[in-house]
Amino acid sequence: MTELYQTFTNNLLPILIISGAGFLLGRFLKVEPRPIGRVTFYILSPILVFNLLVESQLSLDRIGLMMGYAAAVNFLVAGLAYLTGRIFRLDRIGLVAVVLTSLFSNTGNYGLPLISFAFGQEALAYASVYYVTNAILINTVGVLIASLGHLNLKESLLGLLKVPATYAVLVAMLMMRVGWQLPTPLARTVSLAANGAIPAMLVLLGLELQRAEWTKNIRALSISTVLRLLVGPLVGLGLGSLFGLNNSARQAGVTEAAMPSAVLTTVLASEYNLDSSLVTAIVFVTTLLSPFTLTPLLLLLGR
Repeated sequence: MTELYQTFTNNLLPILIISGAGFLLGRFLKVEPRPIGRVTFYILSPILVFNLLVESQLSLDRIGLMMGYAAAVNFLVAGLAYLTGRIFRLDRIGLVAVVLTSLFSNTGNYGLPLISFAFGQEALAYASVYYVTNAILINTVGVLIASLGHLNLKESLLGLLKVPATYAVLVAMLMMRVGWQLPTPLARTVSLAANGAIPAMLVLLGLELQRAEWTKNIRALSISTVLRLLVGPLVGLGLGSLFGLNNSARQAGVTEAAMPSAVLTTVLASEYNLDSSLVTAIVFVTTLLSPFTLTPLLLLLGR
């Protein structure tokens, strides 16, 4: 019990305090998350990803392996969500909401800070690759699912051009391949911006959560919650062995697989006229319950 308490207070409590401050900021001062989200998405997050990859010097093979692992975890959990939703006879809108919120986890705002606290810089570099893979999928597959066929494949694939972290990975991989290094002024600029990314992500998480609504579709809410918080890490553990991940990659990958539903799914729900109250409720509940599942998982992975 002491180990669980220390794991929670050392790794999860700092995240909850900062995101809680963001929650209160949004609730009482009516701060809008969109401007902070744009700064994080277009500037801080890609710089963080670039810095992590360059500093870690992960091999290109390792980066490719982690991307394959992340995609496999996401699609397997999504497949289970679809089958479970059909078994419980969810309507079409509810089924899409369950698949979306099970497929995409909060690998950025929540996952990266947590892995940084719990496992250090090497695991964080692997986690950044997982995060980028998730971002690419949500802007392609996620849009296709949410649009229910109203958006063609070409338009969806163009969404890749809107994911700045993708360019950060490509540039980092090029620099690693040819052995380039940034000049000192640029290196310090990158380091400074990267250090600000994680606090901004946590404040943004709190701002987004304070806009959550409730839902009457308890069946769909329960399915997504179980899949995201319980089935996700089990799938991550199984595939981690199958992919032969090393210790740091396994710690990062399984933790990311256990994250609550991604906040960005609420944006897709609003944009494509899905059940927004159901999606926001799933994001809120999975985030609220996640410390109870993540704490023992971190303890297990740290041994």
